[in-house]
Amino acid sequence: YTSASMAPRRWILWLLLVPYAALLWLPWYARATPELWGFPFFYWYMFLWVVLTAVLTGIVHWVRR
Repeated sequence: YTSASMAPRRWILWLLLVPYAALLWLPWYARATPELWGFPFFYWYMFLWVVLTAVLTGIVHWVRR
């Protein structure tokens, strides 16, 4: 691949910043409610972002290859 052929797909790299933005401001999600299956919001929100980050990384990899 040449850099010219990858240039139009460079915008997809911005998706990798979404998890950082979602987890950057701790006071926004550092709370106990709402609970999900007995887990406080803080824990299931962070675990949700583990899964979403893997999905976003997969999408970026698929588009860039």
